[in-house]
Amino acid sequence: MTQSKIRTAIIGAGYIADWHAEALKVTPGVELVAVCDLSKSSAAAFAEAYGVTPFHNLDELIAAGICDAVHILTPPDSHAYIAEKCLTGGLDCLVEKPVALSHQETQRIVQVAEDCGQTFAAGHNFMGLPGYERLKAFKKAGKLGRVTSAEINWHFPLSPLRSGPFGLWLLRDPKNLLLELAPHLFAFAVDLFGPLEIEYLSLGKPIELPADTNRPQSWRILARAGDVDVTLNLSLVETMDDRSLTVRGTTAQARLNYAHDTLVVESENASDIVLNPLRKQVGLAAQNLREGVVNAARQITSLNRKSAYGVSFQGAFRAFYGALNENTKLDERFAGPAALHVMKAIDDTLALMPPQDEKPKPATKKSPKPSVLVIGGTGFIGRALTRCLVARGLDVRVLSRGKTGPFDDIADHVELYSASLTDSDALAGAMQGIKAVYHLGKSLDSTWEDCLKNDVDVTVGVAKAAMNAGVNRFVYTGTIASYDMSDPTITISETTGFADDMTDRNLYARSKARCEEKLLEMHKALGLPLVIARPGIVVGKGGPLQHWGIGRWHGAGAVRIWGSGSNVLPFVLIDDVAEALVSMMENQNAVGQSFNLVADQMMSARDYFAAIHKQLGAKIDVSSGNLTAFWMADAVKYLLKRYALRRHGAIRPSLADWKSRAHLSPFDNAHTKQVLNWQPETSKAEFIRRAIKEADLLGF
Repeated sequence: MTQSKIRTAIIGAGYIADWHAEALKVTPGVELVAVCDLSKSSAAAFAEAYGVTPFHNLDELIAAGICDAVHILTPPDSHAYIAEKCLTGGLDCLVEKPVALSHQETQRIVQVAEDCGQTFAAGHNFMGLPGYERLKAFKKAGKLGRVTSAEINWHFPLSPLRSGPFGLWLLRDPKNLLLELAPHLFAFAVDLFGPLEIEYLSLGKPIELPADTNRPQSWRILARAGDVDVTLNLSLVETMDDRSLTVRGTTAQARLNYAHDTLVVESENASDIVLNPLRKQVGLAAQNLREGVVNAARQITSLNRKSAYGVSFQGAFRAFYGALNENTKLDERFAGPAALHVMKAIDDTLALMPPQDEKPKPATKKSPKPSVLVIGGTGFIGRALTRCLVARGLDVRVLSRGKTGPFDDIADHVELYSASLTDSDALAGAMQGIKAVYHLGKSLDSTWEDCLKNDVDVTVGVAKAAMNAGVNRFVYTGTIASYDMSDPTITISETTGFADDMTDRNLYARSKARCEEKLLEMHKALGLPLVIARPGIVVGKGGPLQHWGIGRWHGAGAVRIWGSGSNVLPFVLIDDVAEALVSMMENQNAVGQSFNLVADQMMSARDYFAAIHKQLGAKIDVSSGNLTAFWMADAVKYLLKRYALRRHGAIRPSLADWKSRAHLSPFDNAHTKQVLNWQPETSKAEFIRRAIKEADLLGF
């Protein structure tokens, strides 16, 4: 007997959960009914967004009998335990890749599923793409001839390797990078050609993580499946996006770009020597045109809701829920045997990895006694600030979700502390023994209501906890983005106010300004020892190449600058920002004041990219961005969101807001220099050395 709809739940309400939830909306025969996450706030936010029931305990979810299947989207080291628990609890399971940490763990999941009579599916989503299904059909029909070799590529920047956050699971151990990314590549190979025999592994482009060992940023793997030679390439530096699968046969060669779901087949023709190359290129051009038109039509008709990545999930989910509803065998692409072959290949590859160096150790074995609390301490500015404070002889408490972070080498001076910013009791515990608090955090929200709840209310709550603890200093990082920077004739200083009405500004600028407003009210009415810092465009070691304060990026090789790119930008070095923040804690005259952390202005956006070309040899394609055109295009998107997609929380920033992104107004930093005795870098040559040459922007 078939069931009309499978009730399903998502376990793990992180970033990938939204992709799963959106794909489930358009998957036949399934209904999303619940979410489970250890974080009550994360589960509640997801439940509210998708109209489902939140759970915070896995046993309670299973016991509730609310669902028939689950998607397991938690960190990979918990997959095996959760999958076995759900399978034995009578639930079918789709497990995100990697499905486990080893072949042995995967074998256990497969066996439990078989023993319990439940279905286990591996979340190898890219095999759900229409383009891949066509490629597989071409191969099966013999249209490629006899396959001789294949090359599977993942050339895509992984910015956390260079700019954090470094507490992510995939960065905790060198092998985790392969476990996280290789399933995409190995799944293609196994599905097309069968089990892999790993013959060779080469690692390259190592990068040193803060307080950790090196991580390889390139992996080259040679394998064989029967008589098919398979090359698998992973490259995670700032490189052009090439996520592709090329299959070469005696008759034709097929290339699938699985990042964009385009498939092009190249074959020989029988024309004479003059017309042969023309006919071949015309045929390729026609195929590329077709793929482009199909993708564009898909995006337009779906109002930009059908990216290739989203479509891949839909294909995988149709296979999973189709099998459950029809009580048929699961498609071999996602079934247990394929998952076992994939994990066996990963195990064999990891066995070829050379031994890793020992992680750096702290100078002593003493336990820290923190007097400073840094919220957002594992971010770009937070890491530099924390190390600067330790260099001053202070012990620091950093709010962090993980137990390890970028401070293992100074663990005798840094305490990682887990506390929810919405939990008043947890915040009170975090404030114990603390004399100064730095609040560098910012939530990422898509509506003003969410900003008020997740950013403004949270900031006020942190400030109240700090006051209750009797701290001597509360430093909040706002942003220069809250200013109207659209007029090049107006010089901005700390006496320049924000607009009385911020409703026409982007959510980030508006939310930060509202946080400042509420904190200043607490300073005046309650005596909150407040100092406000507004960093400019922060650059330097640990910062990203693709900085969105400069322009809109299209991969690592192309950027459209906000405006013409000829005006001088408010750059500032990360080390100078950290020094200023420490001074705000030490200088009593800073209380009640705000400071714009902008260095002496010396470079435009075009100057900056010219310096990157000269210093690093990377010529980035730089285009001017017409801000009026940006604004008009955004207006069209707003209308679609508001009236076609019924997103009533959609906003439409003004033309002045768009012009402000170009930082057209110059800054006067005299106030910060005078009060804090701040001395930011003034030498252009030295700035270029620290901001570009030694900043590891490309990763190699």
